[in-house]
Amino acid sequence: MVDSKKSRRPARTFTAVIHRCPETRLYLAFVPGFPGAYTQAESLDALCANLRDVIVLLLENGGTRVHSEFVGLQTVAIA
Repeated sequence: MVDSKKSRRPARTFTAVIHRCPETRLYLAFVPGFPGAYTQAESLDALCANLRDVIVLLLENGGTRVHSEFVGLQTVAIA
């Protein structure tokens, strides 16, 4: 019997930017610095599921790596 704890890879986390299109009412998400890691959906639950699937596929098909690290968001005031 194989010990499932030994065969699992450590969990990886990715930060996604999510916004909603006012015209289509679709949620859109992308992972900054991760080429190809983007998706859209009608609900946040579907969006997160889609994004997980995209990231898994990208990691399995060629070992795409993140090209930058998410730092944060900044609000800019314009007078």
